[in-house]
Amino acid sequence: DGDPVIFFIASCTFFITIIIKYYLSNFEYQGLVKHTGGCHCGAVRFEVWASADLHIFDCNCSICKKKQNRHFIVPASRFKLLKGAEHITTYTFNTHKAQHTFCKRCGVQSFYTPRSNPGGFGIAPHCLDEGTVQSMVTEEFNGSDWEKAMKENKTIKNMSKE
Repeated sequence: DGDPVIFFIASCTFFITIIIKYYLSNFEYQGLVKHTGGCHCGAVRFEVWASADLHIFDCNCSICKKKQNRHFIVPASRFKLLKGAEHITTYTFNTHKAQHTFCKRCGVQSFYTPRSNPGGFGIAPHCLDEGTVQSMVTEEFNGSDWEKAMKENKTIKNMSKE
């Protein structure tokens, strides 16, 4: 009915894709570890590939200061929401670039989309399950003077890049 060569190539592509997805979701790659975490009530769960040694940003912008938001940033491709999309709501203000997501049930923000890296996610290290973090280094980020801080900070700008 069809060209057997095309069928063979399509079959190989399909199986290779499955194998790659399996390895990426089950094994360390590029020196990264698969962390899992979520909100307090368990309605929201995620996994994220990041170093076992986390670089945490402690921001003092108006909302981060109120929430005591400390986070590390990863590219969107290294984050996967496992469950709870229907339990997530979003708060925005000012430029509306940062998407402050949190669980509707318990109110915990375990991750969000930061203004500094809209192509990534800011993950709250205190919302990770135990056992995968080896160390944390915290860097202060002067979010109260955001534009100046973004110009001066050499680290944060590229955190969501592959």
